[in-house]
Amino acid sequence: MGKRSRQRQKNQPTGRDDRDHAGWGAGYADIVKENKLFEHYYQELGLVPAGEFEQFMDAMREPLPATIRITGYKSHAKEILHCLKDKYFKDIQEVEIDGQKIEAPQPLIWYPDEQAWHTNMSRKIIRKSPLLEKFHQFLVSETESGNISRQEAVSMIPPLLLKIESHHKILDMCAAPGSKTAQLIEMLHSDMDVPFPEGFVIANDVDNKRCYLLVHQAKRLNSPCIMVVNHDASCIPTLNIDSDGRKDILFYDRILCDVPCSGDGTMRKNIDVWKKWTTSNSLHLHGLQMRIAVRGVEQLAVGGRMVYSTCSLNPIEDEAVIAALLEKSEGALELADASADLPGLKWMPGVSSWKLMTKEGQWFSDWSEVPSNRRTQIRPTMFPPTDSEKLAGMHLERCMRILPHHQNTGGFFVAVLVKKAPMPWNRRYPKLKRDVSSGSAVQAEGSPAASTPTDAARLPESVPAAAEGGGEVEAGGPEGGADTEAGAPKRALCAQESSGKVCGPPACKKMKLFGYKEDPFVFLTEEDPVFITIQSFYDLAPNFPKLNVLTRTHDGKKRHLYMVSKELRNVLLNNSERMKVINTGVKVWSRNSDGEEFGSPFRLAQEGIYTLQPYIRSRIIRVSVEDIKVLLTQENPYLSKLQDDAHAQAKKLVMGSIVLKYNPNPNNPTEPQCPIQLCGWRGKTSIRAFVPRNERFHYLRMLGVEVFKEKQGLGKKGKDGDEEEEEVVEDAAGKEAELDLQNGDENVSSEAKK
Repeated sequence: MGKRSRQRQKNQPTGRDDRDHAGWGAGYADIVKENKLFEHYYQELGLVPAGEFEQFMDAMREPLPATIRITGYKSHAKEILHCLKDKYFKDIQEVEIDGQKIEAPQPLIWYPDEQAWHTNMSRKIIRKSPLLEKFHQFLVSETESGNISRQEAVSMIPPLLLKIESHHKILDMCAAPGSKTAQLIEMLHSDMDVPFPEGFVIANDVDNKRCYLLVHQAKRLNSPCIMVVNHDASCIPTLNIDSDGRKDILFYDRILCDVPCSGDGTMRKNIDVWKKWTTSNSLHLHGLQMRIAVRGVEQLAVGGRMVYSTCSLNPIEDEAVIAALLEKSEGALELADASADLPGLKWMPGVSSWKLMTKEGQWFSDWSEVPSNRRTQIRPTMFPPTDSEKLAGMHLERCMRILPHHQNTGGFFVAVLVKKAPMPWNRRYPKLKRDVSSGSAVQAEGSPAASTPTDAARLPESVPAAAEGGGEVEAGGPEGGADTEAGAPKRALCAQESSGKVCGPPACKKMKLFGYKEDPFVFLTEEDPVFITIQSFYDLAPNFPKLNVLTRTHDGKKRHLYMVSKELRNVLLNNSERMKVINTGVKVWSRNSDGEEFGSPFRLAQEGIYTLQPYIRSRIIRVSVEDIKVLLTQENPYLSKLQDDAHAQAKKLVMGSIVLKYNPNPNNPTEPQCPIQLCGWRGKTSIRAFVPRNERFHYLRMLGVEVFKEKQGLGKKGKDGDEEEEEVVEDAAGKEAELDLQNGDENVSSEAKK
């Protein structure tokens, strides 16, 4: 039986080999890029300009171009761009694959500072062509280092429209897998000279496993201003913060609301959508999209901006949600005109009339036409407002629709909302409650919570605005969002009062936690014994924020120390029971078991060096370009290998962790014009850099050292024909990678102590 089974398996072709040796889309032989219902639906709606529908469908069937974005906030961005344009893109221009000349990548004209590029080469060609192997290795290595992100072009639009500044408090409601979150972090750190911007990003996702993908994306950027949380976005809790000694509610200056959608704009990369698409998808998702958007505007600060986006072209998921939000807001929200924000981007204005179709092909133009047996699936908010004057005042034409055939992208929808006033259900309180406890009502009205969102308010789609007055009553005091003693009898009385027109929300349910149980986040005190040796060994500046340092254990030795910004510390300390935090902070120190004999049990971590270095006043060696080449291409160079200046500095330092710092020389443009900071170890007679493999490659490329290695394992010869140096680069980097993966490098290599 086993032999026959093995024989059968042997005769079956392997799917991966078939895909690798076939054209784009191979492996999906059973999926034909045709969906008559899709074509009929969008033709009938008239969303594509007259005469362009065939171009639209042809573009949908074509593979999506590969797109990369250079990490904009890092000071190395210009160096990476220079490296791309002068080296890799020039090489690609000369390449021919299957008789076809490869087009060189072009910048996205609407993305600022040439920081985003696209090419007609598919991902498969980039991965599999031997002629493009060097370019592919560059992309993979720089992506892992956080210097480049591979991201779809239209996905880059929402963060740009948020107009982020370094002091903004930002919420990303549905953040996984994290490419937009990375953009938000970059914009927050636009000024690299400020290690702790006043703002922060809270990135949320409902899927616990996808949260860890989000953590991986965010960690590449090494920011102390990012927190990843795990909640249902439609009921994400209201957070409290300390403000001038009193509790206040956290409002966000910017919110990215990129909601789950049917994804019919992604057919170019998600081929199975062709087979699965039906109009029922949007009908099922509309309610969830509404709830998430409502929760978003509740938590938005007055004067703040929220960007609502989907990768769907269906008006039920797009304009219908925006129109319903604007109608319920009673003037508190306004659609912003973003037409001038991205010059060069081609987009179609939003529509103000649309119809709804069931999967059986039945059309409805108005709620009144919907039969009673359909009214649980089809809701009034799915149709355009019937009041023409109100509809015109919404300015739905300010929504932006990106069609695939206009600039060779995916399909996308985006709208920018500005909050002019508190939401109406946050402003009104039922008289019934004031009668029951006038003192409590006065306190609520006089407090910030009287006009702020809280945890429990959910806006039913079918409830008219006039009946929503009592929706947000849970903020029964200055702290907002917390149940008070007066609140419980209020709710009980309200439930018993059958003749009452308005009723308060139900009692809060205890937050349910799913997925892995995370280690605690424990902040250190200024008197913590850990700081005694750290302070003296690294000569920390007096303004070093010790209170921002945390660890992940209550008991035992602290293995790693992390840092967060002051504002995120405020959020963490005041909401530990209200939210599930997956990850936050950037690692700045790791315990080294042998370190105590060298003055400190903690060595510096490369991840947090740019955050920590401004506060370190000793243990710094200023190095040249040639010094960095030596440190990154040799495993354990002797101190004598350094140039005279760096050698003299190193000899003055005792053994232990060090900072290797390069300052650019503006008078020598051939050298990198950005600062470089590396963690290292000063041994007895040698010195080494503790830098992860891909980051090592990144710095070597900036210095003009070839780090490409052919698949056969042979080093590629450089211009001078020297092959050995290339192999040394690869070998040293590989060993360092293994070293870096150990838990905190608790045992420093004995070679480093020579």
